[in-house]
Amino acid sequence: MRFSKMHGAGNDFVVLDLRDGRAPPDAATCARIADRHTGVGCDQLLTVETPRSEGAVASYRIWNSDGSVARQCGNGARCIAAWLVRDGAAPASGGFAIDSPAGRHDVARDVGAGIVIDMGVPQFAPQAVPLHGWHEAQDEYAVDANGIAIRFGAVSMGNPHAVIEVADVASAPVAELGAALQANPAFPQSVNVGFVEVVSRGHVRLRVYERGVGETLACGSGACAAVASLVRRGRVDADREIAMELPGGILRIRYDQTDGRIRMGGPTAFVFEGEWL
Repeated sequence: MRFSKMHGAGNDFVVLDLRDGRAPPDAATCARIADRHTGVGCDQLLTVETPRSEGAVASYRIWNSDGSVARQCGNGARCIAAWLVRDGAAPASGGFAIDSPAGRHDVARDVGAGIVIDMGVPQFAPQAVPLHGWHEAQDEYAVDANGIAIRFGAVSMGNPHAVIEVADVASAPVAELGAALQANPAFPQSVNVGFVEVVSRGHVRLRVYERGVGETLACGSGACAAVASLVRRGRVDADREIAMELPGGILRIRYDQTDGRIRMGGPTAFVFEGEWL
């Protein structure tokens, strides 16, 4: 089984081409491939498949490193777009569209921001996240997790996100609070937990503890969720590019109020090609 190893700002992937109709690997095989000691090693495994919507170039699916299925991955979408361009299935210049489990994404190229993905409209309603215990969207929520009162914003980018603002993201207890919030019954499907430090209205630092993975060097949907939550609370500006600084690199996020959509750009890289025996 041939594969490509890729990363977007340090968020790394194993990409499989299944456009010939082959079945994807099962959960146990995905976990073995993702193992960083005995497998290839990755945050998520991505499968390139035939398109599901008219006019799309291809579709893709996502498996976390523990073998669980995911619905959204922004950096994965950018890597899939770069893979399709190299493959010749997508144009090297101009735009195109790809299908993810969360829906259709338009892809554009930008000299400064790299491959730019339309990540859609953030959903703040608790039912959409999903978040139990509230009926109306709020700027912030509070729950008790392991005896600690945690305040957070909540938003869906096609997958659930909690956003916690901290004074210093470098010293934030990411693993402790991330795991505690993921296990909280308020999040019936668990949650990706982002820790944000607002440096300025156009510059934010972020670390993300992802469900099914743990902390990653970058999380594209988490970066979009952070901007959405911070704009809602008036902490950063909409209709401008926000530099989202993650451990693996910088993503460029723009939340346009004209159409309500978030677009994300950033680097992608091919690491190596291989074969899983």
